[in-house]
Amino acid sequence: MGRLDELDLTLRLSRKEQDRRLEAAQTRLAQLRLALGGQTGPEGAEGHHPFGPPLLIVFEGWDASGKGGAIKRLVAPLDARHYRVAQFAAPTADELRHHWLHRFWMPLPGRGGMAIYDRTWYGRVLVERVEELTPELDWRRGYQEIREFERQLADDGTILVKFWLHVSDQEQLERFERRKNDPLKAWKLTEEDWRNRARREEYVAAVEEMVAETDSGYAPWDLIPADSKRWARVAVVETVIKRIEERCETLGFVLPPPAGTKDEEAGES
Repeated sequence: MGRLDELDLTLRLSRKEQDRRLEAAQTRLAQLRLALGGQTGPEGAEGHHPFGPPLLIVFEGWDASGKGGAIKRLVAPLDARHYRVAQFAAPTADELRHHWLHRFWMPLPGRGGMAIYDRTWYGRVLVERVEELTPELDWRRGYQEIREFERQLADDGTILVKFWLHVSDQEQLERFERRKNDPLKAWKLTEEDWRNRARREEYVAAVEEMVAETDSGYAPWDLIPADSKRWARVAVVETVIKRIEERCETLGFVLPPPAGTKDEEAGES
């Protein structure tokens, strides 16, 4: 997995190219989601479509990096009953009474299910580290706890897709300024966002170490250049499709061929 400064933030798509690729990717994603959810596919022994593995997609990234917009495009082609979006902020007083990973277990998808996490357990080694909310001994132990947590999910068959959306310092500043001046988006910008931005170098170091410590074959990171929202949104949907197809092939779960392929046409004849 490469470093953040190795990402090509100049990548761009025209609106026409974005729309073309997004339409194709969203069609394929909807097809895969139905198969994983047991709505389509070969019938099992009892005449029912089998459930596929759980699908968990997690988003981390800079403030104003476009996580919300990427999630919106990701779920756009899906039936709202077939996925869950969970957002995580600072833990509540009650959550602090439990092991720090406890709250992330509760919304996990079951067989055939899909969940999207907006912010995740990686706050342990990012904001809790940089803002000194957790003693160093504890957040450093978090790397091992995260690896073990993700290993458990993978061993249970979960398709785990992890995104970091990366934007340049200048692009983030411009987005902050636009938000500040937009009455419909100003609520998204907080004093905490400005404080985090002031400590960007510390966060860069934390992100680099986070990726190095937790990138693995069973839970790889996908670092997305996001200075262009069009590029990032397409890359996210196409990457989710790639990860689903790779993981299902490993697990032996049969997926339908892309709509309009020769395999599908042969099956209809």
